[in-house]
Amino acid sequence: MNDLNGYDIEDLHVGMSATFSKTITEADIVLFAGVSGDTNAIHINEEYAATTAFKGRIAHGFLSASVISAAVANRLPGPGAIYMDQHLKFLAPVRPGDTVHATVTVREVIADRGRVVLHTTCSVKGAVVIDGEALVKVDSSVRRAAKAAAAAQATA
Repeated sequence: MNDLNGYDIEDLHVGMSATFSKTITEADIVLFAGVSGDTNAIHINEEYAATTAFKGRIAHGFLSASVISAAVANRLPGPGAIYMDQHLKFLAPVRPGDTVHATVTVREVIADRGRVVLHTTCSVKGAVVIDGEALVKVDSSVRRAAKAAAAAQATA
């Protein structure tokens, strides 16, 4: 583990899994609309949204998917991890008040490159609403130790 309690590449193995959960609130939707500029009426206008196939407002897809980012940043691999790529399939809507459970599972460890491939999912009430895959850069305790040794040797 690194100094921030994030996993190093040497700590990771296929099958490791972690979950981060968040309830999507009205405030989240309004703030995300403001920050992103996505003011689509399906997200912020109940009267309009009631006339759509969803029969009511839904959260922004990327707001819902951002819970995956929280799982990566806070759980697995955790602090120090850097996103490189993310593929997403949006399968069902997330509504205000829904709790999104983002699960990340190690699918592949590419140790020599310091990369890990994660299967990423978001579910609400047991139903998968987002399915995807991420590529994440992870630090190495071996590389940190080698750098520290080289620095110590250079100053000696």
